[in-house]
This record gives sequence, C-alpha cells and structure tokens, in this order.
Amino acid sequence: MSRTDVFDLGRLRLTAGEGRRLDLEVALAPLEFSGERYEVAPSAVPVRVDLSKMTAGGYSLRLRFEAGVHGPCMRCLKDAEPVTGVDAREVDQPNGGEELDSPYVTDEQLDLQGWANDAFVLALPAQVVCRPDCAGLCPTCGVDLNEAGSDHAHESGPDPRWAALDALKFE
Repeated sequence: MSRTDVFDLGRLRLTAGEGRRLDLEVALAPLEFSGERYEVAPSAVPVRVDLSKMTAGGYSLRLRFEAGVHGPCMRCLKDAEPVTGVDAREVDQPNGGEELDSPYVTDEQLDLQGWANDAFVLALPAQVVCRPDCAGLCPTCGVDLNEAGSDHAHESGPDPRWAALDALKFE
C-alpha cells in the first residue's frame, strides 16, 4: 500500500453508476486536547475508500479505518491508547447546493488526508481515557482511585450552606 494524501478521482475514468474500492494509506496528524498532545498510532493508517460516480456527475464517497491515539488519560493521567473506528461519507455533486458540495473534493482531487483527519477527530470520544471505567483522581488528595480501593474516603466538613446557623445563639 502506498501513502496517498491527495487522490486524483479523474484518473479512474469512471462512468455514471460505476464504482471502485481502494485500499490506500494516509498520514494522520497528532492531536491536541486541553493542552495535551496525543500521537496517532499508527501514523500512516490503512484506509478503505469506496467511491462511485453519480449519474448527474460528481461522486459518492465512503471512508473507513481504525486508528488509536496515545497520550495521558483525561481522568487519571496514566497512558491511554484507545482505538477508534471511523466510517465517514461524503457526496460531491456539482451545482447540487451547499449540502452536496464536499469540502474535500476540488477539481476531481480528493483531499484524503484532510478528510481522514477531520473524520477521525469527529469520531473520537469526548474524553480520552485509559479504560472505560477509569475512576480518575481523588479531588481531595489526588490519589489514583483505580488503585486506592473501596475504603478510600475523607472526612467531610460541615456543609457551608448551613454556616449562618452557627451564628444563632439560643438561651
């Protein structure tokens, strides 16, 4: 498989209704969430692109791949390496209106790298975690709650909403 960042759709010379399945490789850029950098693994990802030429001109496209990110867990700060599957679709039909105009196709050139990067970011979970049930860090002492055990607890102080009642004096 050869790395392909931009693919020339015109060189396939597809006729209306004809389609192709391509197995390509594309480079994904590292990501940054909340000031933390996450590397994408592998950096060159194998992707499958299904494309077909539409009868009114233009293309119907589907992109599928899996990739992971490597960086700190957003709950406990240990290494996290979740893998995310991507299944994205695009339509590019000339003069079809804004919703049928793909930002990734220009003059029959498919910006595969841009599309793969955007689709990957949109498919990622809201939080990058080391495991789905990660308990995070204790907000009081900072200990890793995944390792602390069920007996980890802190004595809680009085509820500050009741502090005004301390000023009352009864005789």
